[in-house]
Parts: sequence; structure tokens; C-alpha cells
Amino acid sequence: MKVIATRRYPGPAFDELDDVEVVPAAAPLDARPEVQGLVVANEAVPFDRLPGLRIIANFGVGYDRVDLVACVERGIVVTNTPGVLDAATADLAFALMLATRRRVVEGDALVRAGGWARSWAEEVLATEELSGSTLGIVGLGRIGSAVARRAQGFELRVLYTQRTEVATDLAVYRELDRLLAEADIVTLHVPLTPRTEGLIDARRLSVLRDGACFVNTARGEIVDQEALVAELVSGRIRAGLDVFRDEPNVPHELLRLPNVVLTPHLGSGTRQTREAMTRLVVDNLLAFERGDPPLTPVP
Repeated sequence: MKVIATRRYPGPAFDELDDVEVVPAAAPLDARPEVQGLVVANEAVPFDRLPGLRIIANFGVGYDRVDLVACVERGIVVTNTPGVLDAATADLAFALMLATRRRVVEGDALVRAGGWARSWAEEVLATEELSGSTLGIVGLGRIGSAVARRAQGFELRVLYTQRTEVATDLAVYRELDRLLAEADIVTLHVPLTPRTEGLIDARRLSVLRDGACFVNTARGEIVDQEALVAELVSGRIRAGLDVFRDEPNVPHELLRLPNVVLTPHLGSGTRQTREAMTRLVVDNLLAFERGDPPLTPVP
């Protein structure tokens, strides 16, 4: 089966594809009727250039930039890579909570600039503890549940919200607005869908208590970015942001703010996780080529 991939995906599993060609997503693509498989990292698909396409293997859990309606119309199977990146994303969410709550980046900048001139007992950067705080998780799926399990080790009081309340020992259910008002830290773990786009709007951001920490490792489009920037510029809240609406572009106002920690979409960015994602991409393609059901089809 002829496969096009938008990059050389990490790990040895990629070499198991017998007939794969790397064509960057931004590169011009001539009509390729012989191509049956496509590997993308949540990128737009040039359907008109690939009339023989039968399967799209998405490198990542989120597939919001893959036109599923067009795939259904054309009978194209779509797969993604759930599960294998839960731990890495949950770890990063906690890294952002800790870095933001304990002002780690500000402390690093202070030391590098020679601003640490007094003893350790001086309150140069007074911080807030993570332990004992109330954590609000928006979306208790695979990644949200992984965050909740990690929260137990920090002795956090954990709340969650989602469309359907479930029986769980990991967290206590709250309606979204109540969760936002009650939590010291709010972390987003819902997929980007028409229902969740703009879910955290200006009104809901205003519900956050003063000094709250807002963490997003999901999708930038879930939040009203202008409203979030305004709240951060005001200094009323703090944030740890791994995702943005128009990546790789980041609002310029955020670059100078001390109350926000910024990372470049690193949720799944560990060697082990990225290699496991490639493994699942390849396994889906090989299963499809054999005529077997794919391992992780998108509904």
C-alpha cells in the first residue's frame, strides 16, 4: 500500500512501512491516485489530490482538523492514537500547575538576571502551595483521569465536570460554572468539537476566583483567547498554557507577562510517547493493509 506521511515520524516503527513517501503538509502536491494511506498530525487533507485514499492515520488523539464528514462521504477510514499519550500530557499539566503556582519561571529569570541579592528568607517571590488546593478538571476522560490520579499524591481536593456525571472515586462532580468558581486550579482536558469551541468564554473566565491558576493542554480554541489574554494582562489570574488558537502564533501580550508559563504544544512531547504514537499509527496502517479492522478507529 502506497503511503504518504507529512513528516518522518519518530521511532523505529516508521521503518516498517514498505512504501512510504514523506511530503510536508505545506508542500505542493500533484495528483497521486496511487496513494491509499496518509499519515498526518491533525492536518488538513488534500482530498482532491488523493482520489484513491482509503485510510488516514492521525498522529495524535485530536483530529479536529481532519474533515470527518468528507471522509465518511468518500468511505475513508480514520484512526488516531488514544491512550499512549495520557501519562505524558497529564505530567505536563502538573508541570504547568507547579511552575505557575510556585512561580518557577519567574524565579529562574530572577536568578539569571542577578536579582537574587538577599537571603532565602526574603519574600522576593511569595508563591502558593499546590498541596491542599482545590483542582477542577474539565473533562474526566483518559487524560483527565490521569491528572486526577496524580492529584492524589499532592493531596488535592479534586472536582470534575463534563457532559455526563459518572460514578468515580477520582473526583466530585460539579456543574461547570460552579467548578470554575470553587477551584484554585482549573485544567482543561476536553476535545475540540463544535460543542466545546469557545466553551471557556469571557463570562466563565470572570467566574474564576482571584489568583486562580488556569491550565490548558487541550486545544487553544476551547478558550476565548482574547478574553483570556485580558484576564492575564490584568494580573487577576495566572496561567500555564501549552496550546493556542493560531499555533505556532502566540499573542504578543503574553510574551512579557510574568504570570503566565508558555510551552510549545508539548503535551505528548516525550521520546517514549511519540515513538508509541508512531507505533500505533503504523499498526493501524498495517492492519488495514491486511484487511483487518484498525486498532483505534475514529467513530
